[in-house]
Amino acid sequence: MRAAVEQSALPIGTAGADEARRDRVELLNQLDDYVLPRLRSLDAPLLCVVGGSTGAGKSTLVSSIVGEVVSRAGVLRPTTRASVLIHHPQDARWFADNRILPGLARLTGGVGAEEDPGQLRLVASDHIPAGLALLDAPDIDSVVEANRDLARQLLSAADLWLFVTTAVRYADAVPWSLLQQATERGTSVAVVLNRVPVDAMEEVRADLAQMLMDQGLGQSPIFAVLESRLDEHGLLPYTEVSRMRSWLTSLAADAHARSTVIRRTLTGAIDSLSGRASTLADATQEQADAADGLGSTVAVAYQHAHDEVAEGMSDGSLLRGEVLARWQEFVGTGEWFRQLDAGVGKLRDKVSAILRGRGQGVPTAELGEALHTGVAALIASHGEAAALAVARQWRTRPGGAELLAADPGLAGVSTDFDSRVQRLVREWQGEVLELVRSEAGGRRTTARFLAFGVNGIAVMLMLITFSATAGLTGAEVGIAGGSAVVAQRLLEAIFGDQAVRSLSAKARRRLLDHVDDLYAHERRRYDDALRGLSVDPDSADRLRAAVNAVKDAR
Repeated sequence: MRAAVEQSALPIGTAGADEARRDRVELLNQLDDYVLPRLRSLDAPLLCVVGGSTGAGKSTLVSSIVGEVVSRAGVLRPTTRASVLIHHPQDARWFADNRILPGLARLTGGVGAEEDPGQLRLVASDHIPAGLALLDAPDIDSVVEANRDLARQLLSAADLWLFVTTAVRYADAVPWSLLQQATERGTSVAVVLNRVPVDAMEEVRADLAQMLMDQGLGQSPIFAVLESRLDEHGLLPYTEVSRMRSWLTSLAADAHARSTVIRRTLTGAIDSLSGRASTLADATQEQADAADGLGSTVAVAYQHAHDEVAEGMSDGSLLRGEVLARWQEFVGTGEWFRQLDAGVGKLRDKVSAILRGRGQGVPTAELGEALHTGVAALIASHGEAAALAVARQWRTRPGGAELLAADPGLAGVSTDFDSRVQRLVREWQGEVLELVRSEAGGRRTTARFLAFGVNGIAVMLMLITFSATAGLTGAEVGIAGGSAVVAQRLLEAIFGDQAVRSLSAKARRRLLDHVDDLYAHERRRYDDALRGLSVDPDSADRLRAAVNAVKDAR
């Protein structure tokens, strides 16, 4: 389960992501700081974590229980910085290494000035019984966030939580939210009601007892400490802590009682893992769904771009405007086509005369350039539309806006997109020339072939590739004033019906393949960004499997 929790990254800002991230950290901390260490060492000393609100007197109480100053107290807040763990000298081996709280650096010796929440100061004292360790934690409501987070982490590492509050602050919301968490996780709790005025003792204690009962902690011991003057060492009178000290000492001395507390807390912690890990599994599933949604948006946008290009290649839209004008320059008017139809025997002289009069190379080049421009514009416009559609959708989806902010280039096409489009069309036109040369074979010396040449025939093949009538015979009405029909009839006269069908299909397929490669290159930018999120689609399943395994082991 620990491995599954660690692998459950939550990088996408879904609705409950922030809370799920905090829960994940707390779950990892409890596994690392308490559950796994305690399972490995059931006979280790009982760890009692002393926690509570700011100014509750925790450090003074701990030092008073021990009988010597072991934790710094004062009026400045926050007082407690490094956490202080007090243990009997013969128990040092249980705490010197990283068995518990592995994320905290170890310090030894007396109170220091340069301490921080990332440290754990170990204090060995003969005044504390073997089998018991006290840990003075930072304030649960500290103004320093790092202290608050550490306090919660330490409480999750406790076999026993000694909750310290005062007559003034015992009803505060923050500690009771943690007491609720202790109830849910089965943590053993004892309560210290500190600084109680003599005349308010019975009333405050009774009210606190009722609140604990309502919270499900009615069996928790309550120790009341009267408001007292501290001695010259800053310690409470012995009479005020003697009952508490005796209870802790007897707990340490009684192996069965100590084991009961440890096992109760451990059992509660393990029982709570299933629900918490299941909640985390739901959150990781939301992450996977969000990532899938972002990826689906990309796939849909570029599939639509592909479909639009395919439609634009067949609906005749490319055979209008400049292309139509250049085509008419290339073959002339409908009168020329009627002459062509009148007799094949006169074809060579008529065609040659027409092309000599106009200059064969120029019309071919201009028509090819017009086709190049039109095809490039078709491909580029739909590629740009796909990028804009992705950006528009991502801005409304969890995680998408963050990815766009991290890489603003994802809001449009790649920087070299236009040059790639131009190169694509040039390469495709070259492939069409090769198709014509390959198909020509022995026809290169025929009057029909010589009349137009390889370039002219290739241009006509490109032309019919962009017509819905490409490769068909009969009396279909051509696109853009019949230009595609004219080109088709000319090519059929040279290659035959079946060859024209095959050539136009190959040319069309090759162009679409190039377009698919281009759009796939564009898509990879988004795919790479999504992979960078490190969302594991199997994370939720691993967590649920771990939950089931823990349940089965119980």
